[in-house]
Amino acid sequence: MSDLRIVPSSAPVGAIVENIDLSTPLDDATFAQIEAAYAAHAVLVFRDQALTPEQMIAFTQRFGDIERYTRNHYAHPDHPEMLLISNIVEGDRSIGLADAGATWHSDMSYVKVPPRGSVLYAREIPMQDGQPLGDTLFASTGAAYDDLSQATKDLLDGRRTTHSYEGKHARRAALGKSNRKPLSAKEREALPPTDHPVIRTHAQTGRKCIYVIDGECVGISGLADTEAEPLLSDLADRCTRPEYTYSHHWQVNDLLMWDNCLVQHLAIQDYALPQRRLMWRTTIKGTTPA
Repeated sequence: MSDLRIVPSSAPVGAIVENIDLSTPLDDATFAQIEAAYAAHAVLVFRDQALTPEQMIAFTQRFGDIERYTRNHYAHPDHPEMLLISNIVEGDRSIGLADAGATWHSDMSYVKVPPRGSVLYAREIPMQDGQPLGDTLFASTGAAYDDLSQATKDLLDGRRTTHSYEGKHARRAALGKSNRKPLSAKEREALPPTDHPVIRTHAQTGRKCIYVIDGECVGISGLADTEAEPLLSDLADRCTRPEYTYSHHWQVNDLLMWDNCLVQHLAIQDYALPQRRLMWRTTIKGTTPA
C-alpha cells in the first residue's frame, strides 16, 4: 500500500490526492484507493504531475476504454484519443478547442452513452499579476438531488428528458460564448437528440443525481411542456448553486479527473491572448444512463 493521502475539499465534491506520481504504473492497491476516492468525491486533483501523452493515456485507461470526442477536429496530432483544449492560434488556425466548457454542462451528455468521466491536464495556464486565471467550477448533482423534496423526487422518478448537442451550442452562441460552425448533414445524422433519465443512478455507487443541463434539455416524459419547461429550468439552476460547488484554481501540471454523472462543470473564461491556455483531455467511456 502506498502513502497515498486523500484531502477532501470543503464542498460536496472534490479532493486532492497527495503522495503519488502518475507517471509510473500504479499497483492494484493504490489504484483501488484512487477508485474509491473517485466514487466518494467525484472530482480528484493531482498536483505536480510530469506526464507524457502516453502516460496520461495509460492512467486514463485504468478506469475504462477511452472515448474520442464527438467532433475531433482538435485531437492531439500524435494521439487521436487525446483532445487539445486551448486558445492558442498558430497561423490562421486554433490549435485546440477554445470554447470548451463555456456554460454549465456534463461532457457529451447529448450522446446515447455519455462518458463516465474526463481527465484534464494543465500544460499552460493564463496568469495575471502572478495569479492563475481560467478557474473551473464543479457542482454536485448528487447533493442537488438529495435536497429535492420527496414530492419532486416522486414526480421525476422514471421520467426522461431530451438532450441536444445543437441546443447546447445554440444557447452558447446566443450568450456570445460559442462560434462553432453549424453541424453538417453528416454530423447532424451522427448527433441526433437523445433521451436520458431526469434522475440518473450512478453506475458504480447507485447514488442518484439530477441529469439536466440548462439550455440542452427539452421536455419531460409524461408532463405538459407548460409544467416541464419551468421544472427543467429549476432543476438546472438548482444543480449549480454555490453551496454545491467546488472552484479549482489551476496550476501548471495539475491533473484533474471528474465524474460526468455526479457533477456538472463550468470553465471560467476570464483570459485572452496573449495569455495562453493549453490542456490535454482524455475521456473515459461510460454506460447507458439508468
